[in-house]
Amino acid sequence: MQDQSEIIRLEADAVNSARTRQPLYAPRRKIFPKRASGDFRRFKWIVMAITLGIYYLTPWLRWDRGPFAPDQAVLIDLANRRFYFFFIEIWPQEFFFVAGLLVMAGIGLFLVTSTVGRAWCGYTCPQTVWVDLFLVVERAIEGDRNARIKLDAAPWSFTKVATRVIKHTIWLCIAVATGGAWIFYFADAPKLVADFVTGEAAASAYMTVAILTATTYMFGGLMREQVCTYMCPWPRIQAAMLDETSLTVTYNDWRGEPRSRHAKRMALAGESIGDCVDCNACVAVCPMGIDIRDGQQLECITCALCIDACDGVMDKLGKERGLISYTTLNDYNANMALATAGGTRPVNPALVRDPDGRLSSKVAHISLRKLFRPRTLIYLGVWSAIGLFMVYALLTRNRLELNVLHDRNPQFVVLSDGSIRNGYTLKLLNMVPRQRNVRLSLTGSLPAASMSMLGSGNPEGGAFDIELEPDRLKTIKVFVRQAAGQAASPLQEFKFIIEDSAGGERADYTATFNAPETAQ
Repeated sequence: MQDQSEIIRLEADAVNSARTRQPLYAPRRKIFPKRASGDFRRFKWIVMAITLGIYYLTPWLRWDRGPFAPDQAVLIDLANRRFYFFFIEIWPQEFFFVAGLLVMAGIGLFLVTSTVGRAWCGYTCPQTVWVDLFLVVERAIEGDRNARIKLDAAPWSFTKVATRVIKHTIWLCIAVATGGAWIFYFADAPKLVADFVTGEAAASAYMTVAILTATTYMFGGLMREQVCTYMCPWPRIQAAMLDETSLTVTYNDWRGEPRSRHAKRMALAGESIGDCVDCNACVAVCPMGIDIRDGQQLECITCALCIDACDGVMDKLGKERGLISYTTLNDYNANMALATAGGTRPVNPALVRDPDGRLSSKVAHISLRKLFRPRTLIYLGVWSAIGLFMVYALLTRNRLELNVLHDRNPQFVVLSDGSIRNGYTLKLLNMVPRQRNVRLSLTGSLPAASMSMLGSGNPEGGAFDIELEPDRLKTIKVFVRQAAGQAASPLQEFKFIIEDSAGGERADYTATFNAPETAQ
């Protein structure tokens, strides 16, 4: 039997030991972001005002399309299968315009991300916009960061309960308004609001408002940053969109390290010291609860509020702004190489400054020229090409359409005088909100042919005048007859043509005329 003393003992820990295993989902720790002030915060206010204004007010805009079409500027009319956008009307068969817009949105998101990082997440994402709106309410009622932390830690009292009830009531009102605004895009807004209040609206309207109210209240008021961290797929995807020349919010540790809260004492002692005074202002304003000084992180939405906070501190200290800034990885690496003498020594902020204390001219800075590189130009080119094609298709599309269905049984009928008759179902589509008079005629290699229209009362002939209702599809039954002995082959092609003489538009459809083999 082998001696146990010869067995080598390995130093290994069970990472997933039952005694030390951590829960897969850590309980949420509340974040109390401090209100920031600066250029980026002002820009976010502007974006929030514009996006919320568009969302809440658009259904109430009017657009006169005449007496035969709705006058709501933006309307998704599911009942009649129409999409109205000011002077544009999209029919179901023109859904490729909507598909094109979705493709443009995707490519545009790739373009923005590869150029300026997660700018969509930080400024215009609905989750970000509504969280900002809910935070405005929270600060107005409970105060700024320190007051909210103090209130959250305080025992329950009448004042605390009343404050929380007021806050959550306003949040619910915003959530209801959000759900209500959404359903107004699918029906006439003034009429729907009256029906909704009186209980006469469709059940689907109440269900939609209820669902959107719950999700807006939960996502914007209660979950907040958890939606971005755990539910949204974009933080995982965006890493593939970034490269060395993409702008991202970055802590420039080549300038800020080593950080210290006792800068004067360290300077007197002759120690190297960076510009960061470890005030944590960047952490206090972050709505995601991260420290940008730890580097790029999945949770960062690049809202740039940490830049505003840090710039404010630098202004008070009389130092240059930009300790936290939008920077590319190439510029960061170049500046880090400058601060470390090519990587041969630890970070020394003195190496990036001139003898007069100003930042050296060798320090790399943002240049718009760097943003225009092959990758972004390709994205921009594809995005623009799709947009131009859609504009061209929109401006040149025909608003008069014709579709023809040949009778299947029987495919032809031989009449008593030997002539041959084929039946067709014609669908004439008038895609404008006004009445039209069109002329239906035949053309092509179909000699001695005449046409009759079922139920019209008109005599057989080569052409007919037809009245089309505004914005409607008209279906008619047409018979085409060819005299005996005139059939050139069992299968002859010809065209139905409809033409609006007043508007100049026309549409045609190539059909076939069937005849028996013995008719040649």
